[in-house]
Formats: sequence, C-alpha cells, structure tokens
Amino acid sequence: MLKIGGQRVPTSLLLLVAADSVLIALGLLVATFARFSFGNYGSAIYYLVSGPTALRFLFVIVICEISLYFNDLYDFRLTTSRSEILVRLFQSFGIACLALAVFYFIVPDIEFGRGIAVLAAPVIVGLTLGWRLIWLQSGQALGNKERMVILGTGPTGISLARDILSRPELQFKVVGFLDEKGENIGKSLVNPGIIGAASDVEAIVQQEKINHVVISLLERRGRMPVRQLLQLKFAGVRVEDAHSFFERITGRIILERLSPSWLILSEGFSKSALLLWVKRSLDIVVSLIALILCLPLFAVVAVAILFESGSPILFRQDRTGLKGHPFEMLKFRSMYTNAEKEGPQWAVSDDFRITRVGKFIRKYRIDELPQVINVLRGEMSIVGPRPERPHFVSMLEEQIPFYGLRHSVRPGITGWAQVRYQYGASVEETMTKLEYDLFYIKHLSIMLDLAVLFETAKVMISGRGAK
Repeated sequence: MLKIGGQRVPTSLLLLVAADSVLIALGLLVATFARFSFGNYGSAIYYLVSGPTALRFLFVIVICEISLYFNDLYDFRLTTSRSEILVRLFQSFGIACLALAVFYFIVPDIEFGRGIAVLAAPVIVGLTLGWRLIWLQSGQALGNKERMVILGTGPTGISLARDILSRPELQFKVVGFLDEKGENIGKSLVNPGIIGAASDVEAIVQQEKINHVVISLLERRGRMPVRQLLQLKFAGVRVEDAHSFFERITGRIILERLSPSWLILSEGFSKSALLLWVKRSLDIVVSLIALILCLPLFAVVAVAILFESGSPILFRQDRTGLKGHPFEMLKFRSMYTNAEKEGPQWAVSDDFRITRVGKFIRKYRIDELPQVINVLRGEMSIVGPRPERPHFVSMLEEQIPFYGLRHSVRPGITGWAQVRYQYGASVEETMTKLEYDLFYIKHLSIMLDLAVLFETAKVMISGRGAK
C-alpha cells in the first residue's frame, strides 16, 4: 500500500496513473512503427534500441503525466462526466505538446522527430480517451470492494461513512453501523443505517462477509465487545479505531472526541536531527532560487501596487511562529492602507478592503512570495502550517483543543492544510485546518513536503481557494 506521509493512496489511482503511462508509451511505439512503415520492422526496432530512445520515451511520459496531474485528471471528484474528461484531456495534451516543443527547441537532441510526434499525438489522445471513458463507465471499479462495518454511532464514524460514500475510488463499502445498545436497529444514519447491536458484531461479520471493523463508540467503557473483537482480530478481520482509519484515508486527524492519550500513544511526530537539517537546507536553497528568479516579477508587482494605491509596497504583519515566538511576516500589500483601522479581521470572499491588484496577486498567491525572506531569516519554512496572528492565536487556543501544537514546527509559506482545504475564515474552518496541520506535523517528511509543493503549484496556476 503506497502512502504519502501517512495518507493511503487509493489502488485505483495508482492503476489509473500506470495505465496512462503504458498507453502513452504504446502510442509512441505505434507512431514509431508507422513512421518507419509497418513492413520495415527492422529499422523501427533498430531505432528503438539504439541511442537514448528509452529516455526520450520516459521524458514524454513524465511531461504528459505532469500535465494530466495539473489538469486534475487524477482528481476523481472532477472527472465525473464524458464532456469534462474530453475537455481536460485535450487541455492536458495540448499543454504537454507546447511544453515538449519548448524543451525540444532548447535541447534538440532529446527530440523524437516531427514525423513520430505528429503520428503519436492523435494515437495517444485516442487511447487515453477510450481508456478514460471505459473507466468512467465501469464506475471506477477495481475488483471487489472491501466490506466494512462501523461499530458504534459516534460522530467520527458518521463522518467517515460520508467520506467513503463520496469517494468510490477508495474501494470500501460501508455495510452498516452497529448500535451501542441495540435500541435503534433499522434507523438510517447516513445510508446505510444501523443493522445490528454492538454485542452481535461477531455474528454480523460472518453473516455479511465483513473484512474490516472500525470502532466509533460514543462510550467504550462497558460497551466494547472485547472478547468478540479479539476473536475477529485473530481470525484475520481487520479491527481499527475510527480516528486512525479516518487519518489514513483523509490526510487529517479529526478532533471530534480525540483524547490526548491517542496523540501521546500514536506513532509519528518524530523529528530527527537529520530530517530537520535536510528540511532547513532545502528551505535555504529553494528560497534563494525563488528570490533570484522572481526579482523581475517583484518589480512588476511593486510598480502595479504603487500605481494603484501608493506606498507601502510590502505589508508587515505580526505572526506567531515556532514555539509561539512572534515575528514580522512580509507580504505584498493587497489591501488599501488602514484596512484594519477597526481591528484585526479575517479575510472573506469579495472583501471590499482588497485592491484590484490585490485580487490578482492573492488569487495566484503572488502576494506570499516575499516570505522567502522570512524563510532565509529562519522565521519560516517553505512548507508548514500557515502562521496566524497573535490576536487570533489567543482566541483560538481557548476555543480549539490542541491548537497550540501547530507551533511545534516552523510555519510555512504553503502547507498541507492550504492545498487540501479552503481558506479558514471562522473558528469551525480553522479547526478543520488544524486537523490537516496536525497530520502534517505527525508525518513530517521531505516526501510530504514535495507533495505539498506539487499541489501548491497546481493551486497557484488554477487560482483556486484564494480570498
């Protein structure tokens, strides 16, 4: 089972990526044989085995896969209709062709040749489109779904069932819930509803051919059928706590009824000296490169801000950083001056305080780029929980459990919560973002940082989620 951080990557997604790669390679092979004419197999095979042809194949596959990813063709929630798939596929391969043309112009030696490229393009589009339509028609199915029963009717279990119902690619089927006291059998909770009592878990598992039992009891003391669960565990049935399972499939640690002991005893939250050193080294290198490459963009943005609303160009704001220490965070000013003369406020959609230039630079996250200076100072990291203002931190620590734990790592320019969730503009939304932040802190790794950076690039290009 492949994981990013501690989140399970669905097998169906891996199959989709692998199939796309194989079909792109097949399209290139067909085009190569067609270019040398189908009767002249010797010349085609000689071309394929000589020189860097394999690397050329791999380069095309990587560029196409990146383009498919950035056009959301691996987001099952967005590819639910034939027209959507068709449009996104043409966008993806159009962008891939442009990118390849630029690379071939810069490095001609990696080029296939116009004949093969012209023949390959329609073949690859046809193959991938046909495969995607078959995939959609089959309901994104991959073998038999794992049958699951939720022991208890706690809010975490109900949230878990809703998430599974909305994500068919996970290949789970919630057969039903088991009530703590057996008093509400037949009652609908999410769909399905309550199919039995917790004390009947062993019989229901055998009757319904259950592979997985997830525990979400409102009260465990005196109500957990320990003996039956032990029998099932030793019989090969997977038995798991709802919080652990929810974390694995959603990439967040749900805070509903979460006890401090779960966090204390849970695996993860390790920060080796080597990991922190590598992360800090990458922060410095990436920040320096970004600062140099973005200098022309900085100049354009500065002129635009000055032209529309005057100085200052940079906005300096107190934020709470590592171990709760305050620091001054830098941003391009996107609001009118004195926007908070009545006190700190959360940003909202269509905020009247935002300038026209501000709307643009916020949409594409350009306003955050000066924070590379904060990274070089050691106040921030490239990836980490977004730093909050001290005014809101004091309030949120009183209202949200475990909120202060997000300050155990350096705050980031971007983060797991930023790419997985919307902008937090209320206590409830901030609580959900904290659930993603805790997951990131628990599974801190360079691989997870790279995943966040890839997703951040996609968010910046699409302009999604800005306020």
